[in-house]
Amino acid sequence: MGADETSGGKQKIVEPRIVEQRGLYYEEFDLNTRYLHRPGRTVTETDNVLFTTMTMNTQSLHLDAAWSATQPFGQRLMNSMFTLATLVGSSVAQLTQGTIVANLGFTDVRFPHPLYHGDTMYSESVVDAKRLSSSRPGQGIITLTHTARNQDDVIVATAVRSVLVWCRDAYDETQKATADAAARGVDVPGPGTAEGRTS
Repeated sequence: MGADETSGGKQKIVEPRIVEQRGLYYEEFDLNTRYLHRPGRTVTETDNVLFTTMTMNTQSLHLDAAWSATQPFGQRLMNSMFTLATLVGSSVAQLTQGTIVANLGFTDVRFPHPLYHGDTMYSESVVDAKRLSSSRPGQGIITLTHTARNQDDVIVATAVRSVLVWCRDAYDETQKATADAAARGVDVPGPGTAEGRTS
């Protein structure tokens, strides 16, 4: 809480304005913007070994330094699934934190250049298309192209991704209805929660 001086010399307590970090609502995604996600992420041998073993991937190209030295790139490569996950993860705080309904899918995933231990990856996103969902009122579908570059500005990964996000008014209405229902001890499903295809 903060304090604010009044004309009588007394201080009254002023509640601070609350700003919650979030992503973008459907209406806020701009087709004419290139979103740069920061900070970058310097990738390490530990990242590679842990991610590779956690995901049951026994590929020597990620784990065996001696064998990888005899292969065309001369060293171990970062697991491409780690690269993809980090590329998407880097966009969350700026684009979809708290405003996403669901990740719908990926197309055109490419890894045009290796990512090595010690490289720093910088991610960015461009909005290719947006439309309101025909089956889920109050939600919209955003199509994004995510791109990752290394510290030398060389592209190491690209992916086209479709994501379902809230429209702002629908989200606010759902939150209010949920809060009111919780106060009464009743469960209220949000809009578009019926099972079925998303279109």
